[in-house]
Amino acid sequence: MIFLRRLVQLVVLLIQSGLWGVAPSPTDEGALRAGHGEHGEPGHQEPHKDSYSTFASEFLESRYLSDDGYPFPTAPPVDPFAKIKVSDCGVTKGCIRYGKPGCDAETCDYFLSYRRIGTDVEYEMSADTDGWVAVGFSSDKKMGGDDVMGCVHDDNGRVRIHHFYNVGQWAKEIKRNPARDEEGIFENNRVTCRFKRPLYVPREETLVDLHLSWYYLFAWGPAIQGSITRHDIDSPPVSDHMISIYKYEDIFMPSTAYQTFNSPLCLLLIVALTFYLLMGTP
Repeated sequence: MIFLRRLVQLVVLLIQSGLWGVAPSPTDEGALRAGHGEHGEPGHQEPHKDSYSTFASEFLESRYLSDDGYPFPTAPPVDPFAKIKVSDCGVTKGCIRYGKPGCDAETCDYFLSYRRIGTDVEYEMSADTDGWVAVGFSSDKKMGGDDVMGCVHDDNGRVRIHHFYNVGQWAKEIKRNPARDEEGIFENNRVTCRFKRPLYVPREETLVDLHLSWYYLFAWGPAIQGSITRHDIDSPPVSDHMISIYKYEDIFMPSTAYQTFNSPLCLLLIVALTFYLLMGTP
């Protein structure tokens, strides 16, 4: 490989020095005659550099060579992942947040947004995990027989969109993937993604029509070599009512750590304890 690289660099030097060029075109010959006098005396001639040698020298220049000595073009710059705007929640898109009160797409345990774009629905998902994050579309709030879209972080650092179907408590990957315009990033120990999916699809067991309302199932968890494993919590959250993509809501669901004082039993115990402390012991 080193010999091949040296050989290519030698060709570059020959091209740049003009010792190795291409046959002059008729235009070049005319320019050459114009550079001589009437009787063929050499006159003033501008240095000539044909377009082929210019291209070749730039393309084969050593900084464009791989470690193995093969030339390759420079890749175009990649646009960074646009951050999810929570200021649009409830206005131009619907959002569902699960976690600490006041959390956003970068701090919630789980975050989902949805909005209509023409005949598509755009979804944004983010979760505090290094594996996968998913949303399921259910008719009964229970896992089983559900259409699921998931974003999975693989061992190469990429985040890919996958289509699953819940068979009981097991998510089976489906080859037919309705997602398009996929984006994903793994950053700050969070998996975040964005994709579009058609509103209407041909009737099929593993795909639902998104123009209808569904209960949304939310789940996230670890992945092994790009394959999802069991979700992080035993009872993943689910929307308390059916979600319609025609209604942009901003829904907050407190995570388990912040649900304690919302429990009716807990409130009753607090009232009883307060009464006991105020009245004193007999």
